[in-house]
Formats: sequence, C-alpha cells, structure tokens
Amino acid sequence: MREPEFRRAVTAATSAASSLGLATEDVTVLHDSNKLTLRLLPCDVLARVAPVAQQVAEFEVELAQRLAASGCPVAALEPRVEPRVHERDGFAVTFWTYYEPMAPPEVSPADYADALKRLHAGMSRLDVPTPHFTDRVEQARQLVVNRDRTPDLAEADRRLLRNTLQSLRSVIRERGEADQLLHGEPHPGNVLRTPNGLLFIDLETCCRGPVEFDLAHAPEEVGAHYPGVDQHLLRECRLLVLAMITAWRWDRDDQFPDGRRMGTEWLSLIRAELDRGGVGGRS
Repeated sequence: MREPEFRRAVTAATSAASSLGLATEDVTVLHDSNKLTLRLLPCDVLARVAPVAQQVAEFEVELAQRLAASGCPVAALEPRVEPRVHERDGFAVTFWTYYEPMAPPEVSPADYADALKRLHAGMSRLDVPTPHFTDRVEQARQLVVNRDRTPDLAEADRRLLRNTLQSLRSVIRERGEADQLLHGEPHPGNVLRTPNGLLFIDLETCCRGPVEFDLAHAPEEVGAHYPGVDQHLLRECRLLVLAMITAWRWDRDDQFPDGRRMGTEWLSLIRAELDRGGVGGRS
C-alpha cells in the first residue's frame, strides 16, 4: 500500500485488535502489496487488512472455518476473538493464528502434493458459490485490452498476452475436465510449514476448475507427486497462469514489490514457451 493508506491500514488493525482485548504494542509488516499482512505483538496475532471495497474477507473467514472443521490443512482464525470481519476507517480486518516459521523453510514436493490433495479432497465436499477459473482469466484479459489500465504495456506484448489468455482459456475449457472448488493460488507464498504440518493461507482467491489449475501455481516437481494429473493439461494451465500473473504486473495500480521487472521477465518466458511449441496463440 502507498502512504498515507498504509498508515491508516496499520492504525485500523491495531485499533480493532485493542478493542477486542488483543494487546498491541509492536507491529511487524509481513507482506505489503494491495493488502497488508501484519504480526501484532505482544498478543502475537496475524492481522490481514484490505480496503473494504476490495476485500472478500467474509467469504474467506466462512470458508476457513468450514475447511478447518473438516480437517483440511488451512491456517486457523485467531481463537481468542469472534471469527468475523472487523471494519475500521474503510478497512476490513481479520485476525488469524500466527505460526512461527520453521527451519528449513523448504517444502518437499511430495509433502506439498499431499497437503494440496487433502485440501482438494475437503474442498470437493463443499458447495459454495465461487467464480469459475475462466472468470479470473477474463479479468486478466480485460486488464490487457484496457490501455488505460495497462498504459505501459507495449502493443506487441499486449497482443501476446491477449491471444495467449484467449486461446488457453478456450482450449482448457473445451477439454471438459471435471471442475471442483480450488484454492485458486496455492503457490509457495501461500503455504506455511508449521509444527502442525503444511497449512494453506489466503483463501480469498478460491474458484472452480480442474485441479491442474491449482497445481499450475505450485513448483513443477509437485505435479509429479499428485496422483491422476493430466500432465498435458497441467502444462497448458502453467502457461495460462503465467500469462495471468504477467497481466497483473502491468496494471497501473499494481503494488506488488518489483512487479514491473517480473512482468518484463515473464513476457520473455511466455515467448520462449510458445517458441518451444507451447500451446496458446500469438500474433
């Protein structure tokens, strides 16, 4: 977040925590992009803060409770306060259990695949209204075609992203693979290594689609340990996800650290994959 929004967000989190009896004398920023993730001390609570207009925190809180109740590997909400969204000064604040990072932080591909498989098993039993993964693809495509939203994107790169998103969305959808509830972005940054095993966080990106779409966010080695994976579909999903996250990095409002540099590098990766005979379209 940019100043002064950052300061207001931190104040909203500490104010909400104090009103709930969570002592807060120190704040550590764990993640700062379009939303904040903070560690509050001495209460030792993790707070997630986002502008009310941008958040889907109520959905995330409800889903986290349902998944935890069914034994899924997800991070728990803070048990000392009521599990709900707290609004302060235009920000939505939620409180979660803080897990001390374990050393070494690396996660074995087999453990990663097993945790994701267990998460998918629990999610497959839930019937909750969520977007389809193709809706998220369309959001990325709309960002690319809107020059006002992506003013720094060169026209050749714009065509590359637009065609790749359109063609892969169609190819994957036409395969007719079974859809189920997915995490949406189970990349390593959303996996915690804890004494309770691997736990997934950031459930606000949930959508419906084939499990390969989720696996496309994980390290490549993970797919080899997940049973029943369609490796060709997984390859298509990996290129699709790469095109999506590249589009987000060119959003004029993107606040991801070093995002523009990554967006430039990922454009090169997309071209290289297509030159190797990858699926998708380009012009």
